[in-house]
Amino acid sequence: MEEHRQPAENSADEIRTEKSQTEEEKQHPEGWTEAGAIEAVLFSAGDPVSLDRLAAVTGCTPGTAKQILQRMQQRYSAEESGIMLLELENSWQLCTKQQYFDTLIQIASHPPKPHLTEVVMETLSIIAYKQPVTKAEIERIRGVKSDHAVNKLIEYDLVREVGRLDAPGRPILFGTTDQFLRNFGISSSADLPELSAVEKEDFRMEAEAELAAGEAAAGAEQIRVDV
Repeated sequence: MEEHRQPAENSADEIRTEKSQTEEEKQHPEGWTEAGAIEAVLFSAGDPVSLDRLAAVTGCTPGTAKQILQRMQQRYSAEESGIMLLELENSWQLCTKQQYFDTLIQIASHPPKPHLTEVVMETLSIIAYKQPVTKAEIERIRGVKSDHAVNKLIEYDLVREVGRLDAPGRPILFGTTDQFLRNFGISSSADLPELSAVEKEDFRMEAEAELAAGEAAAGAEQIRVDV
């Protein structure tokens, strides 16, 4: 008599799949969500966290992680919230909104707010638009020495060394920092507004005027020495 066998209710692959899903569910407590995990990581980290790192620690794909982050960003910008979510060169960071700075310094110590003079701001603009750029190139554009301005920008954490130029002497290359992006509310240097022709001409004239003033001062000093 021929024996008939009933097919197994679950194949070995299905059993393994169900087992792995059960084990994965046990890794997270009740109420755990990918969005909540990403928010918790960003809140705890303080510093920017890369998209790949957020995806890895929460177990989702980078695409899913980015969708979650973009929804969070919209929520923070729409609500009456003191928190904002910034994208900084493919990394993300939770930080307080700039309009609450004066409120925060009443209860927390904070470094003095950078005082950007016209000279320092002009130097920062050159670095932002020309980066990576050497100090020699900055000084060629401005027409004057820029050591003080560059050092101030480094002190304010708006500018940093990003490498060295492959040229004789291997001069240092400078670029902007994440702090610069945060202060100016942009995600990357590609988001900088394009300079108009008028602004470029004003910039050139200011540099030439500053150069002329420097040459005049040097000439007066030479006359005093000769006398």
